[in-house]
Amino acid sequence: MAQQPDEAQLLRAARSWDMDALAAIYDIYSPMIYRYAMRLLGSEDVAEECVAETFARFLQALRNGGGPKEHLRAYLYRVAHNWITDYYRRQPPPQVDLDLLDNVLTDDEESLGGRVVAQEEQERVRAALRLLTPEQRQVIVLRFLEELSLKEVAEAMQKPVGAVKALQHRALAALRRVLSEEEQQHG
Repeated sequence: MAQQPDEAQLLRAARSWDMDALAAIYDIYSPMIYRYAMRLLGSEDVAEECVAETFARFLQALRNGGGPKEHLRAYLYRVAHNWITDYYRRQPPPQVDLDLLDNVLTDDEESLGGRVVAQEEQERVRAALRLLTPEQRQVIVLRFLEELSLKEVAEAMQKPVGAVKALQHRALAALRRVLSEEEQQHG
């Protein structure tokens, strides 16, 4: 099995329009960008459009002599986030489905009662996430669902690491507060 090239090698080759490198970049990063877009947009069609536009903008930047010098993954997340922001500016936001769990429970794994409880819990967290600011929601999705490091999130959001830490702290505190209040009301 061949070892996957690192980001720096891929970027160098991509800048020379090496089609294998460009294909590898797409194959490696498009599933991540798609998951991210799905979590923020809630629509397969729009998420696919986001992926296509993200890579089109990446190629255009390369063609113009720009694009990332390093940290390709963070760069692509930033491009996707900018596209999503533009998307929401262009039209009234649809009902956003922030699906936190990629793994759908199957009949073999859980009883019907267990699935209902899990679905209720997912909906509680989705509802709580909807109450966060867009930046707080973005940091939660990137850190905990996409599992980016603080440094990568900072690069993707174009913020200092300290600002991302503070934003993450406020977002988690807000989530705890909302979930705690909801639990007290219904518990």
